[in-house]
Amino acid sequence: MPQEPQTSPGSLVGEEYEVEVGPVAHGGHCVARTEAGRVLFVRHTLPGERVVARVTHGDETSRFLRADAVEILDASKDRVPAPCPYAGPGRCGGCDWQHAKPGAQRRLKGEVIAEQLQHLAGLTPEQAGWDGTVAPAPGDKLPVGEVPAWRTRVQYAIDADGRAGLRRHRSHEVEPVEHCMIAAEGVSELGIEQRDWSGMESVEAIAASGSGDRQVVLTPRPGARLPLVELDRPVSVLRVDERDGGVHRVHGRAFVRERADDHTWRVGNGGFWQVHPKAADTLVEAVMQGLLPRKGDTALDLYCGVGLFAGALADRVGDKGAVLGIEVTKRAVEDARHNLKDFDRVRIEQGKVEQVLPRTGITETDLIVLDPPRAGAGKQTVARLCSLGARRIAYVACDPAALARDLGYFREGGYRVRVMRAFDLFPMTHHVECVAILEPAGKGI
Repeated sequence: MPQEPQTSPGSLVGEEYEVEVGPVAHGGHCVARTEAGRVLFVRHTLPGERVVARVTHGDETSRFLRADAVEILDASKDRVPAPCPYAGPGRCGGCDWQHAKPGAQRRLKGEVIAEQLQHLAGLTPEQAGWDGTVAPAPGDKLPVGEVPAWRTRVQYAIDADGRAGLRRHRSHEVEPVEHCMIAAEGVSELGIEQRDWSGMESVEAIAASGSGDRQVVLTPRPGARLPLVELDRPVSVLRVDERDGGVHRVHGRAFVRERADDHTWRVGNGGFWQVHPKAADTLVEAVMQGLLPRKGDTALDLYCGVGLFAGALADRVGDKGAVLGIEVTKRAVEDARHNLKDFDRVRIEQGKVEQVLPRTGITETDLIVLDPPRAGAGKQTVARLCSLGARRIAYVACDPAALARDLGYFREGGYRVRVMRAFDLFPMTHHVECVAILEPAGKGI
């Protein structure tokens, strides 16, 4: 059972308010106000509902309170019974919208994107070249009550009894689970949830798309010994070193093979790859359709990971073109160089984009792709990119707030959004992926 939240003097945790629920907000919750005017961020509800909200975080001095809807007094037409038995107040924090119809989830994500664009960039959807829709990934448009099994990488937390589960919302507490409904079939077939993982802090399960490669990454508790890993399918095993955080091979391959854009990509040591099995191809298609690379173009792929976009660009700019990728993670750089070894026109540099790019001496380029981490690229980096005079820039974003902030910086630097698309590559959660294509503001439509 969920533990009772810890309270402190002046705490309002546990207080209940009957409220009318307002609009959705970024982060998987909706906004409501108490009769006294206090702002509540309420999970497990939908706009327009009337609910009893129980405070989970906050005190008398807080600017806002966090709360769960523990009783639905007037339900939205978009509400459905949560398919997952672990969803709900005080339970698993992995999903945000199990209680919403699939179409409603996408509308909510669209409303969040629109609000962030307006609030942080001063852009309407029309000014951002966006039709306001969030497209489902291929194969994900399922009937109400069905959940797409899309998550090819799941990090299970391990409780004190060695049981695998997922973290509760904004908590270190573990919700043990027998099955995660959004886990891809390749993850579920490993049987992680049925094993005893005593001594482990976490177990990450990876099921590659386009190959049969399966991998688990073990993070032991301090001083614990690794267990003998016997799962229901052949699997490679890696471990995280408690001293330096490095990832080391225990047995099997140190990498998995992913498939996208008609190429095979090596991804080592549990490194970054898009989690949805259709995401890599979906994003490459959107980026290339937006950039329209030409033979002989020069291009930058920033935050390039294992080289997905750099490879796609190299295919399209031809032998007379050139592509530079920049990535901070050493193992990802090694993988990118391996993955792109057949392209003489591609160079991969290791380091932070804001440090490496100035050292390259590059003063102009035709095309830029950037897929920054959740925090975004930032004002300094965007300003440098604007100075390079690229014909088009593709910005791939997993956070609409960071995207909106950076689009504002691009506008200051003389770039406007030509077209933007949004994709629901994280069903049941509040996360959403966007691709914005920018061009110099003086260019005709």
